[in-house]
Amino acid sequence: MQKVTKAVFPVAGLGTRFLPATKAMPKELLPIIDKPIIQYAVEEAIAAGITDLVFVTGRTKRAIEDHFDRNLELETSLEAKGKNDVIHMVKNIIPAGVNCVFVRQSEALGLGHAVLCAAPVVGNEPFAVLLADDFMRGDFLPTEALVNSYAEVGHSVISITQVAQEDVSKYGIISTSAHQNRSLLPVNGIVEKPDILKAPSNFASIGRYVFDPAIFEILRSQEPGFGGEIQLADAINTLAEQGLVVALRLEATHYDCGSKFGYLEAIVDAALEHEEIAARFLALMLDRVTDKTIVE
Repeated sequence: MQKVTKAVFPVAGLGTRFLPATKAMPKELLPIIDKPIIQYAVEEAIAAGITDLVFVTGRTKRAIEDHFDRNLELETSLEAKGKNDVIHMVKNIIPAGVNCVFVRQSEALGLGHAVLCAAPVVGNEPFAVLLADDFMRGDFLPTEALVNSYAEVGHSVISITQVAQEDVSKYGIISTSAHQNRSLLPVNGIVEKPDILKAPSNFASIGRYVFDPAIFEILRSQEPGFGGEIQLADAINTLAEQGLVVALRLEATHYDCGSKFGYLEAIVDAALEHEEIAARFLALMLDRVTDKTIVE
């Protein structure tokens, strides 16, 4: 069994739900307090033993490459000011022994197509996929758990969580024959953003995966699906029909930072646990709630 050492980050999306903020800045660089969303995903991958990071970008995403590159002018300025702790942090955004590769997705043809763009770099190896919009916090982050599960079962593993019935049309929803209390479930199929009345379950696929390289061959011959795009969910469904996918239930706290409310929720929760500002932020929140209550 090959060890999972490569991770793919599809970051070519335009981020239209956050305009005008994302007109010139990639949505993946929107900060949670003082760290970009994409950096949290990168740190999660590195903690899982990933050593090769493959970013699938678009023509407006050069800033992502700059973020993970050295900035000698900034480092020199910080050194002159004696800010050694900050210099260390900036230099080690990508630690030694970890490689970054940037691949261009020339057309926005869907998530499945973005993953396929990484095939020449990934080659014939298992690999993880992390969607930065799905921000994870907690003691048990999903990528390491997925890597471990892949080593156990020997085929593709996806991360899932239960969502409210009214939210199933926002996600890829799996069908499974296993008891819902199990942490690892066989996947019989997956439907992208189904109608509420046609959803096979309320188990939603969340943006963390580990795939066998066989998925590339499926994506190469796959017809456009939902929205006229090459859907990753359709390729997962093909693997599931062959009995080659299992789902791991998410233990971390998940925030949908592709939505304004989910992004705001992530910031609030991160601020309430931030070692420098937590106490002041909590006092501010309580003060604002009190003021609002009095006004109403």
